[in-house]
Amino acid sequence: MKVEVDERGYYGSFGGAYIPEMLYPNIEELRLQYMSIIQDRDFQKDFRKLLHDYVGRPTPLFFAERLSEKYKANIYLKREDLNHTGAHKVNNTVGQILLARRLGKQKIIAETGAGQHGVATATVCALMGMECIVYMGEVDMARQKPNVERMRILGAEVRPAKSGSKTLKDATNEAMRHWINNPTDTHYIIGSVVGPHPYPDMVARFQSVISEEMKWQFKEATGNENPNHIVACVGGGSNAAGSYFHYYENDEVNLIAVEAAGKGNATGESAATTVLGTPGILHGSRTLLMQTIDGQVVEPYSISAGLDYPGIGPIHAYLFESGRGKFISVTDEEAMKAGVLMSKLEGIIPAIESAHALAALDYMQYDRDDVIALNLSGRGDKDLETYIKWGGY
Repeated sequence: MKVEVDERGYYGSFGGAYIPEMLYPNIEELRLQYMSIIQDRDFQKDFRKLLHDYVGRPTPLFFAERLSEKYKANIYLKREDLNHTGAHKVNNTVGQILLARRLGKQKIIAETGAGQHGVATATVCALMGMECIVYMGEVDMARQKPNVERMRILGAEVRPAKSGSKTLKDATNEAMRHWINNPTDTHYIIGSVVGPHPYPDMVARFQSVISEEMKWQFKEATGNENPNHIVACVGGGSNAAGSYFHYYENDEVNLIAVEAAGKGNATGESAATTVLGTPGILHGSRTLLMQTIDGQVVEPYSISAGLDYPGIGPIHAYLFESGRGKFISVTDEEAMKAGVLMSKLEGIIPAIESAHALAALDYMQYDRDDVIALNLSGRGDKDLETYIKWGGY
């Protein structure tokens, strides 16, 4: 099945660019130029060189023997946690900083939840000598303090978002406001496949290096470039979009997206958008989001700072509506137990976001010989305090 954006920025009925008039020149500039810039041979040469020499790509595809034994399947981990900065986020920030330079921008802003996108943005800004401001919810700043300090060491200014739930949604609001007030010299590096067109498509393209590598790595490892299932966590959904990108049109590959159910989908403390959401406008695009009857955004909750977003990217809303993607939600408790299980069986402490993907294996249907690709989107260093507080190990 085809999964691609149309000329108006839509995936089916989801997407578009619902923006204030002040942002129109910025978005239009991006829309008109992003594809020609990204496809330019010199851009690709610079992008690929940085991914190899600076980020450390390709990331390994690791056969998790003991996990495979436990779950009675062939489980391979795509090790995005081994990237420089510790997550998949840097694939996108490297691409966007190169794009910003070609557009003549001097300043960078970003939003962050778990802090990994903020760190990745601060990292590439330091590399390129560009000013960097990162917006982060006050609650997330408290629970992800090591990443806050990493951003500051890298030279970024971290500005707290103090409204609403003081998490990712509110940080995104603040970053959007900043961009509206500084439209000419500033580029906004959005961290996920969310926001107005062309951001969802652009970020997915930068992250598509994940599935590009998986194809040849699976061919080498198994003789077949196609796994039976690809599993990835979804907040906004950039690691999932990158994992799925080169498999969208292969209906034999099941795409499994895992959302955060928090304390349970019936408790009022969840971030499972496809369970609790309805179509609406969020941060510049039409997508699925958690909202009241009169359109007010419902505050999401997850133990994971990177998954407590009240919506999903329009790509994923389309995958859900069309049935191409299967969505599963797992609770805090299930994710934490899965994270500790992976740590003890494979010697890999996953980010709590990635632990949600692992927990979904308990809900999936598969055969003993099936090959499962699980995108390990980040490492658990940033979450050690949360693991310690939880204490179930």
